[in-house]
Amino acid sequence: MSTRRVAIVGSGPVGLDAALAAVARGWQAVVYESGPAVASGVRVWGHVELFTPWPMNVSDRMRDVLGAASPDLEQDPRLPTGAELVSRLLEPLARAPELGGSVRAGTRVLGIGRAGLVKDEEIGSRERAARPFLLLVEDRDGERIEQADVVIDSSGALSIPNAVGDGGIPAPGERALDHMLQRSIPDVQGQPTAFAGRTTLVVGAGHSAQTAVRDLAGLAPDAGGTRVIWAVRDQDPSWDGVPDDPLPARAELVSGSVALAGGASGVVDVRLGTSVAGLAERDGRTLVTLGKRGMGEELLADRVLALVGAVGDGSLYEQLQVHECYATAAPMSLSAALLGSGSSDCMAHAPPSGDTLKNPEPGFFIIGAKSHGRFGAFLMQTGYAQVDQVMELLAD
Repeated sequence: MSTRRVAIVGSGPVGLDAALAAVARGWQAVVYESGPAVASGVRVWGHVELFTPWPMNVSDRMRDVLGAASPDLEQDPRLPTGAELVSRLLEPLARAPELGGSVRAGTRVLGIGRAGLVKDEEIGSRERAARPFLLLVEDRDGERIEQADVVIDSSGALSIPNAVGDGGIPAPGERALDHMLQRSIPDVQGQPTAFAGRTTLVVGAGHSAQTAVRDLAGLAPDAGGTRVIWAVRDQDPSWDGVPDDPLPARAELVSGSVALAGGASGVVDVRLGTSVAGLAERDGRTLVTLGKRGMGEELLADRVLALVGAVGDGSLYEQLQVHECYATAAPMSLSAALLGSGSSDCMAHAPPSGDTLKNPEPGFFIIGAKSHGRFGAFLMQTGYAQVDQVMELLAD
């Protein structure tokens, strides 16, 4: 097939890089973005700095396309925020002539199937590979079916937030009070009045929760009455620390979290080995029951930050033959390679071979942060390497 129709779900950095790689080969690329603008997922954390400097977030393809328009990205040692990543890199790429209007913002992919087949038919056969993909998409004009020869899912790993309850299931009352929980890193500095002089409960121990607690602790000295309660499930958390971390910003965040957990700020009250046992509404505030070693404690919080991670939306491809790891929700072969490496950190190992990105479903690939499922931090460079591997597989 000389001209492939490549459908890409998600217009973040990896999705746009995949589009550039496809059009460079003379293929037709369509990037479906469910949000109203390119990289809507990145915009959610636009106020947050990345752990990596500019050169680590720009692929060779991106440099070639932007050229003289952004000559300083190659040498800029600063850590960009999500908003800067969008304005200086992703928006210019989406407007570039090379993509020629390939990015369709406000267009959500609702489901992906194979023409004339359901999940259990033509298992591993050439006949299945010969059928085009069908994508049910929705935009302001309604729903319709579009076709593709290749589908690349780079929609990210933040579609479905994890629950705060013990065991990963919703705590009693959590579903009813979902509107009162914030499941993304807040812009504490940009909206200080939302937290100053108030009680905030932060649930989670990963980098998102650590970032929120750090920012809240920084606000507290200038705002009397500010209280931060930090509920951490593990009694002895690792704080996602990496030995001899090559990323100074990440290492600093982790070391700062260890200090805060040790009482360094005086305003952060850390509850280790604690889970959320229940949630209820009380006069516009959230009554939270924290469970620890079989004992419950009630507290009233003005804000609850449920920063316990998230996973990608696997329902998109429930009619495809996708082999996912039972423990990580990542593609099985890639998950096995990552688990075998002994580390979940992208900096600790070379990108796995292209074969690890293959699925039993021919022509369907999961790349980017979503490909790592429940593993640790994902770096853009790894996603760009995955794009190269997918293109090599498609060229065979």
